[in-house]
Amino acid sequence: MIEVWFLIAVGLIAVIFASIQDLKKREVTNWISFSLIVFALGFRFFYSLFSGESFQDLNFFYYGLIGLGIFLVIGHLFYYGRVFAGGDAKLMIALGIVLPLSNSFNENLNLFVVFLFLFLVVGSIYGILWSFVLVVKHWKNFVKEYKKQFILYKGLMNSFFVLALLVIIIGIVFDMLVLYLGLVLFLLPVVYIYAKAIDESCMVKKIKSSKLVEGDWIYNDIQVGRKTIKAKWEGVSMKDILAIKKNKKFVLVREGIPFVPVFFFTFLILVFMWFSGSVVGFF
Repeated sequence: MIEVWFLIAVGLIAVIFASIQDLKKREVTNWISFSLIVFALGFRFFYSLFSGESFQDLNFFYYGLIGLGIFLVIGHLFYYGRVFAGGDAKLMIALGIVLPLSNSFNENLNLFVVFLFLFLVVGSIYGILWSFVLVVKHWKNFVKEYKKQFILYKGLMNSFFVLALLVIIIGIVFDMLVLYLGLVLFLLPVVYIYAKAIDESCMVKKIKSSKLVEGDWIYNDIQVGRKTIKAKWEGVSMKDILAIKKNKKFVLVREGIPFVPVFFFTFLILVFMWFSGSVVGFF
């Protein structure tokens, strides 16, 4: 059991450092995630090699590889689905090596599923709370932008409200589950405009081009001579940054929510649930 506690401690230390860095700089450097990958895999391998007497004793290492493979897929899905930035995806992949805490394959799969479920729940709550903080901090700009977005999407909202009303009526008459669907349809455009207003009024800032770092999200396309530097999900490259610095003194960038603390809280909750025996069995 001491090897499991050691992995948990290493994982927590890495996530704490990453959280602090994300809160301060809105980025997670690669060395944190890559160090966790190398160290956790290395520890699993050498512990398995020197603590056992057969290839079956390498399961502690194999489960780490399986976790790495599964979370490599999940991390890429979240990244290309534009849920994660690159640093978040790499940290997710690295934690996949730490999360197999059991010597049972099925229990480890349960841990993966519970972690992802907790991650979505904690992430949703965290995102809502952070959005409230942003709204309070940028209240005037938010109100102005919300009115603008409301007018812009007024036609779409009305269409959704009419559709939602029809679905609610059908739900009242025939099935309560349909009623819930109608309520979701009613709230969907409101939530979308709320999120859009926050994105445009609270998460865009003007910085000196000299402070740009690789991966920053520029707010809009930038014309540099004959070249257009696109505002893309992957962020700006070092080549783009050099070109911008030569031609622009200031640039608008889109600032993301520091999301790494969600990893920290989710990991803590999962460890507590596992040691208290309250992890739900799916497999």
